[in-house]
Amino acid sequence: MTTLADPVPGGRPGDVERATALAGELEGRGVHGVVLAYVDTAGVCRVKTVPTAKLASAAAWGVGMSPVFDTFLADDSIVSTDVLGSPDGDLRLYPDLDRLTVLAAQPGWAWAPVDRITQEGERHPGCTRTLLRHLVADAERRHGLTFRAAIEVEWTMGRGPEAAGEFVPAVPGPAYGAARQVGSSDCGADLLAALAAQGVEVEQFHPEYAAGQFEVSVGALDPVAAADRSVLVRQTIRAVAQRHGLVVSFSPAVLARGVGNGGHLHLSAWRAGRNLHGGGEGRYGMTADAESFAAGILARLPALLAVTAPSPASYLRLKPSQWAGVFTAWGREAREAALRVVTGTRGLTDRAANLEVKPVDLAANPYLALAAVIASGVDGIVDGAVLPGEITGDPAGLPPGEVPGVRRLPVSLAEAVAEFRAQERLRAALGPVLADAVIAVREGESAAVAGLDDERIAAAYRWTY
Repeated sequence: MTTLADPVPGGRPGDVERATALAGELEGRGVHGVVLAYVDTAGVCRVKTVPTAKLASAAAWGVGMSPVFDTFLADDSIVSTDVLGSPDGDLRLYPDLDRLTVLAAQPGWAWAPVDRITQEGERHPGCTRTLLRHLVADAERRHGLTFRAAIEVEWTMGRGPEAAGEFVPAVPGPAYGAARQVGSSDCGADLLAALAAQGVEVEQFHPEYAAGQFEVSVGALDPVAAADRSVLVRQTIRAVAQRHGLVVSFSPAVLARGVGNGGHLHLSAWRAGRNLHGGGEGRYGMTADAESFAAGILARLPALLAVTAPSPASYLRLKPSQWAGVFTAWGREAREAALRVVTGTRGLTDRAANLEVKPVDLAANPYLALAAVIASGVDGIVDGAVLPGEITGDPAGLPPGEVPGVRRLPVSLAEAVAEFRAQERLRAALGPVLADAVIAVREGESAAVAGLDDERIAAAYRWTY
């Protein structure tokens, strides 16, 4: 369960007492520090840590951190907007005690996601976790909608040292191959054990397509908890790999060519306990609202890429005929379409049916990505948007214009930003401060790699995410 109330100076009701009790329990388990984590606009997880004894103080008064981090680039350089990017000011980071987790792969440490407020106790307009929490609550209040979400985590595992910059696959073997699973057996078993100890429900864990690439799929939760889980899973993967002398990259493109790392987003809308994507009268059992929800996302995909594919390296991954979903198209189990309708196996449709948004990678801030996608889908329901005809096969083989509405998604970050600028309702859903930060950071990333070839772009982001 995710804490729903905004933080307040002095602490939410009961939080200080609860944090005091938790600190005692943690110290009894040998936990000495708590990692307070959030994800910035560039998609990088930033942290502060406190000794376990200071957890109650953090719950009451927060921990200080500058708002300048909202305009950090992935290389730690800083851009600015009219509101953000100044060295002045301070924010308070408040841990969500409901999501506090003892880190199984980092003995002596616990972890918690944070919401950020100003020193005056107001919501920080750049806090993407707070944005997502309020957006989800608003959808339930206004439209009776709730959501379940999960984010796939793909990564490439290599042999160190990381400082060398180059990538050497940790294990040989073909795509999805048994040889690769055997070669990573000890590390993989430790990962599954650590995730289970942390309460993470793992659905699947397997070798993926590219050299040294793996994927873990996790169970669906409410959107805020799903984003929290995505951050926690990556922290755990990195820690387990390090204990085995390995390094990991979540970059969209570890190498300039070939299949990159995705972060496909799975999402379903529910009302009164019913999954709107199964048991309806529409295509493949979708209800009318489910079709409109999908149509709203599909229509906004070109602009959404500025949020879901936010790195210059993202566009090395977003290539046709590589299951990356680079056309504005949908289809049932269509892995080349940007929007895949997953119906689930007979007998599970009412629980398992969902949408998979494919042009998403792990350079994306998961809170921001979920907020933008959900806002787009809800607008589709409000507008009664009509889902166009589906596609089958690979859209790259279709003659231009053969299927109305099917077009190539942006081929560069600059093109995605231009689409985002033109999408007023999406920017309004994020709020002007955050929308401006998205534009400034994306334009900063584009400028940072201007003139670099694909190999140098891949190298620049290889060990960032």
